[in-house]
Amino acid sequence: MALPRQRNAKGSNATEIEKKIKRGNALRQGSTWRSSRGLMALLLVALSVFGVAGWLYVSSLDSDITETLVSKSELVSPQPRVYSVQCSEDYQNYQRYPGCTPLKCGRAVTDNVVTKEEAQVLRRLAERGLALAGSGGGASILDLHSGALSMGKQFVNIYRYFGDQIGEVFTQEDFQLYRNVRKRIQAAIAETFDLDPTLMYLTKPTFFSRINSTEAKTQHDEYWHPHIDKVTYGSFDYTSLLYLSDYGSDFTGGRFIFMDQNANRTVEPRAGRVSFFSSGSENLHRVEKVTWGTRYAITVSFTCDPAHAISDPAMPEGTHG
Repeated sequence: MALPRQRNAKGSNATEIEKKIKRGNALRQGSTWRSSRGLMALLLVALSVFGVAGWLYVSSLDSDITETLVSKSELVSPQPRVYSVQCSEDYQNYQRYPGCTPLKCGRAVTDNVVTKEEAQVLRRLAERGLALAGSGGGASILDLHSGALSMGKQFVNIYRYFGDQIGEVFTQEDFQLYRNVRKRIQAAIAETFDLDPTLMYLTKPTFFSRINSTEAKTQHDEYWHPHIDKVTYGSFDYTSLLYLSDYGSDFTGGRFIFMDQNANRTVEPRAGRVSFFSSGSENLHRVEKVTWGTRYAITVSFTCDPAHAISDPAMPEGTHG
């Protein structure tokens, strides 16, 4: 009788062991499922966070214009509209020039320096000059000082390349207006930032620009990247832009954007409008991509270092305009 009881005990023990194994497997499977669900949840949360962050970054660059400093419909006159910002440390890396090196920094906009009629004359000058060649991409430049003109994927010197034909494109009156406008812009910057205008010097590059929506062909056509003028061009201390066409009617896109830490702030171009600012990293900026039409402007740059000064452009000797 003992043997049957032992067999029954053995059978009972085996049954209990099988039950424990099944329970253990079930627990492990449940634990694995719960861990997998937890990991999936964490991944979903992470993806959501990165997705939102990425969307916010792209939006901040491309479409989230937080504040319009000056709209195209406004007339800023007689006094410029000035926005003060704290000067960056950029200027400490360069020799300081008392009476010129920025002690107070900022940005300003005025519609009282250049008339709309003068802007139209300068635009026609730019159109005639750029009609000689032009970039194959969306951005072309004409520099009357150096003679540089976009031609396909490169640049040519208009004075050498076209020779006497220049007299049929530009006139002495064109160059005189250009010089007068430069002087007025220089005076406006000096007054706004409390500078001695005789200690400011025109510097390179100073040029006409024509921008449209044509696809970029070279890096010279990629005008929309954020940049700092003092870093890109070490000689720059003050940058100005004279707009020769109207946002909204001559072109869309193409607004000038100051990229501050807490917001993007934009200036809408208007023919005859001058926007100017200190050139350090306190004024990180970019130009919005032009989506339609053609945007014309002149970049006029100033330095405090006389070693980087350039002269006003003049008609080459032997040409008659």
